[in-house]
Amino acid sequence: MNIKGIKISIIGAARSGIGAAKLAVKFGAIPFVTDSGSEEKLKGSIELLKNLNIDFEIGQHSSRVYECDLMVVSPGVPSDAEVIKIALSKNIKVISEIEFASWFCKGTIIGITGTNGKTTTTSLCGYLFNECKVKTYTAGNIGLAFSEIADQVNENEFVSLEISSFQLDLIDKFAPKVAMILNITPDHLNRYENSLEKYALSKQRIYKNQTENDFLILGADSDILTKHLLEHKSKTFWFSMKEKISNGCWIKNDKVVYSTDNEEKFSCNISDIFIRGEHNIQNAMAVIIAAKIFDFDNEKILNALRSFKGVEHRLEFVKEIEGIKFINDSKATNIDSVIVALKSFDEPIFLILGGLDKGNDYSTIEDLVIQKVKKIYAIGSSAEKIFNYFHNKVKTEIRKDLEEVVASALSEARAGDVVLLSPACASFDMFENYEHRGKVFKEIVNRI
Repeated sequence: MNIKGIKISIIGAARSGIGAAKLAVKFGAIPFVTDSGSEEKLKGSIELLKNLNIDFEIGQHSSRVYECDLMVVSPGVPSDAEVIKIALSKNIKVISEIEFASWFCKGTIIGITGTNGKTTTTSLCGYLFNECKVKTYTAGNIGLAFSEIADQVNENEFVSLEISSFQLDLIDKFAPKVAMILNITPDHLNRYENSLEKYALSKQRIYKNQTENDFLILGADSDILTKHLLEHKSKTFWFSMKEKISNGCWIKNDKVVYSTDNEEKFSCNISDIFIRGEHNIQNAMAVIIAAKIFDFDNEKILNALRSFKGVEHRLEFVKEIEGIKFINDSKATNIDSVIVALKSFDEPIFLILGGLDKGNDYSTIEDLVIQKVKKIYAIGSSAEKIFNYFHNKVKTEIRKDLEEVVASALSEARAGDVVLLSPACASFDMFENYEHRGKVFKEIVNRI
């Protein structure tokens, strides 16, 4: 794609916006970065943009933003934001950062989306492909913006790319060689007019540009996903914990089996998958299918499944103190993630819930909480809502911050108990992001 000399307005000055700006400069375009956030919050980005001699504005979207040939939007910016609406009304081409980055990527893209499990699956996919001796980058909505590495990927290399629905909303020709939708459950509905269907259809965009030479991997156990599946050209594989699959992965006598045309081509014991929990078996199934699409060696696949230890902030073991295990699941920003976390432990749980509520319905975890949780510590702006819902069902206390929570848990929990940070909420009321929340929790625990 030749972008030399064209003016590009980049909406958002966080990592995706910075990555897109650097890529634009590299290929001769003239970027202008604009962010309505505060200078205090964007100190690091401002420093970077100054060092790169890239024009920017902070705290507003002035009229200059529309003096462009192309607008590139970061995933944190809603697709119905005023700045985007005005740009479209002026017939300015508006695309997401992953669309922009994909123009410069020569390698093979494995695009991974879904409500839950994206980060673990993307990380496992990158790890397993590398263990199979294929150079693979891990990027997207996972820490490293796609724009940061897109042009470094050679033709015989891969990108394991985590993609959110927000990033899919503004794609144009983006078409991963392999697309995965792991599952769809209610989340981010505030960005989709509280419509589950609109959110589900946003996820389906990942395969809209695929051809018959591409591949689609889908979670058969996700009713919402299958209900909203659209007609597509790509070759489809499924994975399921519940039923036999002729093309894809399924469970047979405590084994994960991969079949094509009803012929078994790979199998491993469930116990061979190091990361625990039913959800992680499903994540591993999706990656096994991707690996077998490219005919990777069975022994190498097996070794990778046995040695992959999981990702930071997702059911991450922090420390054991006097027999009490502290677990960081800060990435659990919705109710479904908390269900997964609670089901992953047989031990009694001291559960840390709360943060910026996204419209949670706590009745969906009520039975599980009563069954498994000894006590809830409610934190953040949703603490009162959580207390009001649970205090008559299980012991619940509101705590000011994670310091207070950890101190209380240490005095109240006993050997064999689990202290689980699995908040069911976004983090922005108290922290920069879920990573910051998880790091603070780990620092407090590790000081003990």
